[in-house]
Order: sequence, then structure tokens, then C-alpha cells
Amino acid sequence: MVDFIQMVVSGIAVGSSYALMGLAMVIIYKTSEVPNFAQGEMALVSSFFAMMLLTTLNMPVYLAFFLALVFAVLLGCFLEFAILRRAKDPSILGMIVITIGIEMIIVGFVSWKFGAEQKTMPFPIGPYDSFMFGDIFISKLEVLTLVAATLLMGVLFSFFKYSKLGLAMKATQQNSTAAKIVGIRTNQILMMTWGISSMVGAVAGLLLSPVIMQPYMMWDPMLKGFAAAVMGGMTSLPGAVVAAYMLGIIENLFGGYISLEFKSVVAFVIIVIVLCFKPSGLFARHHVKKV
Repeated sequence: MVDFIQMVVSGIAVGSSYALMGLAMVIIYKTSEVPNFAQGEMALVSSFFAMMLLTTLNMPVYLAFFLALVFAVLLGCFLEFAILRRAKDPSILGMIVITIGIEMIIVGFVSWKFGAEQKTMPFPIGPYDSFMFGDIFISKLEVLTLVAATLLMGVLFSFFKYSKLGLAMKATQQNSTAAKIVGIRTNQILMMTWGISSMVGAVAGLLLSPVIMQPYMMWDPMLKGFAAAVMGGMTSLPGAVVAAYMLGIIENLFGGYISLEFKSVVAFVIIVIVLCFKPSGLFARHHVKKV
């Protein structure tokens, strides 16, 4: 019983990183209907930017992380404005290929600039510092990730429900032509969407970087975040969060009781099963277009 509880707790903790990446992907998809496969690498370069500030300029951690989040917002806005917006009448497939190209460019840049070897992010909490609750342990970094993810989710839900910018993003996603007619600047909205999404992904990268810091560190969280977004419904923020925690728990239980080697495959098996029976995801409505 203790082992089961431990695996569930660890699954919830790792699910927080998946939830942040899933949220980041859903935010962009809700507005543009394009899955951003460069999401992980945008978080990657923001994390390495924070490390550069910490190691070369000896900045305090809180200031370096804040500037890294600002950098992430500017990076997302720049990529949308300078690259995505310049594509002339692209198809969805074309936009996906563009995001994959951005992903490869960023990975190559980080590998060239910082090297491919493992780095260490200076951070006041060590990766092995843990809390003990009886026989159950959870690392302090996992607790910090869970708390940060919960707070950020609350802020995002409130932002999309009550703020003018959040409502404008919803309107742009539902009908961009009608949004333009009522005076919403859809291009600026889309650019801000990329900036916010980049910042959310950067939070996941910054919280992961004290544990692992190398050019491919975000591939697994990005793929699992994408899996959670698909599983929950690519247009549902709560769905992506719930699915991310479900995925973290199922993945851990599978690794503990069945096979650790095939643990990473579970996410994609779940995607196939969900898409076969509910193509829109578990928590999103399936819309049928009538001609």
C-alpha cells in the first residue's frame, strides 16, 4: 500500500510539469489551431538564458528567473511576428513543419552556444532535498513545481475568463473574422498568445533545470504535455491539466507494477485509445461542420 501511495504522489508531482507544457500547447492551439512542437525548445532556451544570468552575471535566482520569463514572452512574440506571420497562406501541415523547424534551430543553437554536455543550474533547492511524510517522500523541487503549477493554472483560468485580453483570445479562436469586425486586433492577440504560452512553458523548463540541464531535456516533457493536451482535448485548459495528472499517475503505476522500460510508451498508447473512442479528447466537445 505504501508503494502504491508513493507512486501516486510521484505521479502527481511529475504530472505538474506535463500540465504546464500541456497548458502552453493548448493556449496556442485555442487561438491558432496549430500545435506548437517548438514549445519545449522555447522553454529550453529560456532556461539556458537563466543559467547564463546566474553563472556569468551572478544574479540572484529570483531576478534571473524573472528575466528569463520576460525573455520567454519576448521570444514567443518574436517567433510569431517574424516567422509564423510571414508564412503566406500556409496550411495546418505547413505551420506544423515550421514549428518543427524552429525546434531544430533552437536545439542546434543551444548545443552550439552551451555545449551538449550536462550542466548544473545554480538553485537554492537541491534535486535530492526531500520531505518525508511517514514512509512517503517527495522532493522539495516536486513540491515547488506542484505549487507553482497550481498557482499558474489559477491565474490562467481567471485570466481567460475575466480579463479583456483573455476574452479577446477566446473570440479570436472562435471566429477570427467576426473578432476583426468588432475591432479586435487578431494579429496582436495571436502574438500575445505565443508570448504567454512561451512563458508558461518556460516555468516548466526552469523548474526542471535544477534536475537535468542539457539541450534535449525538454523533449520528454513536451511530448508528454502534448499527449496530455490531446488526451484532455486540445481546446480545453482544464482538460489538459486533469489529463496531465492522470497521465503522470498512470505512467508511474505502469512503471512500478508492469515495466519500467516501457513506461514512456504509456502516454502514446493512451493517446491512441482516446482518439479511437473520443477524437476530440476526454474533456472537449466534438464539433461537426455541416456543409
